[in-house]
Amino acid sequence: MYPIRRAEWLAENIFLMDVEAPRIAKYCEPGQFIIAKMDEKAERIPLTICNYDREKGLITIVVQVVGASTLRMSRLQAGDAFMDFVGPLGRPSDFVTEPFEEVKNRKYLFVAGGLGTAPVYPQVKWLHEHGIEADVIIGARNKDLVIMEEEFQAVAGNLYVTTDDGSYGRSGMVTKCLQDLYDEGKRWDVCVCIGPMIMMKFVCKLTKELGIPTIVSMNPIMVDGTGMCGACRLVVDGKVKFACVDGPEFDGHLVDFDQAMKRQTIYKTFEGQAMLKAKEGDTHHGGCGQCGGDK
Repeated sequence: MYPIRRAEWLAENIFLMDVEAPRIAKYCEPGQFIIAKMDEKAERIPLTICNYDREKGLITIVVQVVGASTLRMSRLQAGDAFMDFVGPLGRPSDFVTEPFEEVKNRKYLFVAGGLGTAPVYPQVKWLHEHGIEADVIIGARNKDLVIMEEEFQAVAGNLYVTTDDGSYGRSGMVTKCLQDLYDEGKRWDVCVCIGPMIMMKFVCKLTKELGIPTIVSMNPIMVDGTGMCGACRLVVDGKVKFACVDGPEFDGHLVDFDQAMKRQTIYKTFEGQAMLKAKEGDTHHGGCGQCGGDK
């Protein structure tokens, strides 16, 4: 069992938990995720790691209530426990494994939208701990949905908060904030964007026009998290990839967002899943080479 040490609400339908999982905390890196399961009958849910404390053996997850399973999870309190808490899974962020001399000389911009703010945090924190100050844009629909602002203030070089309705910080979507900063003379070598699919699509469209290489995290489309369900199948540079086993991070300028969003809509129904399986054949599953598909 994996005890919950802290459980609190961050905003409407968004909650945070600290879970005791020493082995995961020891080995995880920014960009990776875990799979949580409450009990024998519960759904397996892949969740990006929001923070980790190696000394205390804690993993922090931030979850949005979007269905029955996450609603049930939101009712857990400190003192309750997960039956399974598996990880770290997925590939770490590129800068973790790249030559540090190259990483430290780059100017990073992080663009976080909604729940995507949570997985951006460990990346910015990692850079801060290594002496690299990154710019961060946090976007939300309104003031009440802005999360983790205090935490980012402690690790970001410059923090810009923007709300769609102008109720807090700058006014407008993250793309407007990015364009405004660029027009003010700000420049970056790399952009990392995490948030809703439609947001990532338009951030990538803008950064491509501005000539800024951009990394996106496709964790929002994961379902099974192990390469067996085929839900997170996407096309990157004309090639079939799977967010859970090949990512979750990819070159955003090479991701076919329109195909991925259309596919996610179809995948929501059993009939849609069957149609995708028939249409995609051997490439339907996550390419683990061991799951055997539906056999």
